[in-house]
Amino acid sequence: MARVLIVGAGMTGSLCAALLRRQTSAPLYLAVWDKAEDSGGRMTTACSPHNPQCTADLGAQYITCTPHYAKKHQRFYDELLAYGVLRPLSSPIEGMVMKEGDCNFVAPQGISSIIKHYLKESGAEVYFRHRVTQINLRNDKWEVSKQTGSPEQFDLIVLTMPVPQILQLQGDITNLISECQRQQLEAVSYSSRYALGLFYEAGTKIDVPWAGQYITSNPCIRFVSIDNKKRNIESSEIGPSLVIHTTVPFGVTYLEHSIEDVQELIFQQLENILPGLPQPIATKCQKWRHSQVPSAGVILGCAKSPWMMATGFPI
Repeated sequence: MARVLIVGAGMTGSLCAALLRRQTSAPLYLAVWDKAEDSGGRMTTACSPHNPQCTADLGAQYITCTPHYAKKHQRFYDELLAYGVLRPLSSPIEGMVMKEGDCNFVAPQGISSIIKHYLKESGAEVYFRHRVTQINLRNDKWEVSKQTGSPEQFDLIVLTMPVPQILQLQGDITNLISECQRQQLEAVSYSSRYALGLFYEAGTKIDVPWAGQYITSNPCIRFVSIDNKKRNIESSEIGPSLVIHTTVPFGVTYLEHSIEDVQELIFQQLENILPGLPQPIATKCQKWRHSQVPSAGVILGCAKSPWMMATGFPI
């Protein structure tokens, strides 16, 4: 039985796992490793420590389907809509730029439910807190070492982490990347930002006419969302949640500052935008060091494409 490892339990890793399972008829052992404590990657959903049903999307806020991708990937959208994983975005988002033919969707159970849907379909064994450190070739197998625990061997490895994390890996993998490829990979750049989730007690009211708002006049805050309202989930038993995304310049400037200091700065600026907000019962501040790719090198077709290594296994 072929053994396949996918590194990264985000959108790329989860969908790759599901597609491998769909298109492979032979027996297959499929594992997904992620260094985080849960799946989602940059499509993560945080829960309130006081009520796991009170959630906040700290990464992607909604899915935009352009006419090009609607035609190319229609079966994926149809499937997610049929399972109730996606739903058309109907709540008002102020400042959203809409182009002709675009459709926007939200995930009622949180944006990470898309990842969980594909991981469940794949039947993969998913392991968290598994940080890959080395990849070596041993007897025609790929031996993968992680920060803790014994190395394991696989026939095929798919790396879906951000490019800088791939370049940090040690072992034989460093010999597989040519100088030209390395230069292209090093040319890939990422924007950085912070996201802050605020969780409130049931019954708390945040009285604004919108579910989300793009901010253009604040040096710190770029987007604010009443997250449960954005997803059309309002319940007397579940408190609201608020999500704040910072601007990229703010994220870059304060990238190496403590989470506590950054959170305090965001709160100060939030008071200017939404004065008199109630006190949250819990907060979650997320640093996105590798948020989006404004500049991509060209390698394996695209900088976001998974990097595959195989021995004796068809790709």
